[in-house]
Amino acid sequence: MATAAFIAGPGTRAAATPSPAAPAAGASLGGYARLHSLAALSARRLDTARPVAAAKWGTGDPVEDPSRERQVLDTAALQAREAGADPGATVRIFRDQIEANKQVQRALHRRWDADPSVAPKLRPDLTEVREAINRVNVDLVRAIADSAAARAAPSCAGTLSAAESHVRRIGHLDRPRTAALTRALRSVCTAGAPRPGGPHSWSSGLSAWAAPLTMFIVQQQQVGVGAL
Repeated sequence: MATAAFIAGPGTRAAATPSPAAPAAGASLGGYARLHSLAALSARRLDTARPVAAAKWGTGDPVEDPSRERQVLDTAALQAREAGADPGATVRIFRDQIEANKQVQRALHRRWDADPSVAPKLRPDLTEVREAINRVNVDLVRAIADSAAARAAPSCAGTLSAAESHVRRIGHLDRPRTAALTRALRSVCTAGAPRPGGPHSWSSGLSAWAAPLTMFIVQQQQVGVGAL
């Protein structure tokens, strides 16, 4: 089975590039787009957890791989410097990405251990899977560099939650990947205000969504894109 097909997994819909949902109050559409791109890439990286888990399942190899993790973090720091990004912030975000990926791997191993009938029948080539991860990593470093202003904005927490919710919805993320995506994005905002509790914190953010949502729908209708 091809690595790309395995990453998609059974029943997973092909990734698309949909029009983004509305930004949170106080956020520009440009800032929202940059955070949405970062969230979407994080979800793409989480898609690789399944083939990684399958490559390790039944082999005795642990989910933890400190040498691989250090290599990823060191490479991300180097690429961040080359892209003009903050290496420290990039490494923090990547560390969360790694932990989120392992979170999904562990959930899959628990499921397969409990019911081997749903376990993968083929073992992907881990080297090929890691090459795919490396390609996502390059795009993710670039997205971190491009989103510096949005990540430092006071509105980052609300904007990121809106972007995360949209990525979760259009990607049809299941419960483990939904929780892992929130984990992956934990260190994205740098403005100092704590993030809301992920895409389910509707009560505190509902009033902040109303005005920009209306604005966004009107703008999309004017250019013929249509509502959400």
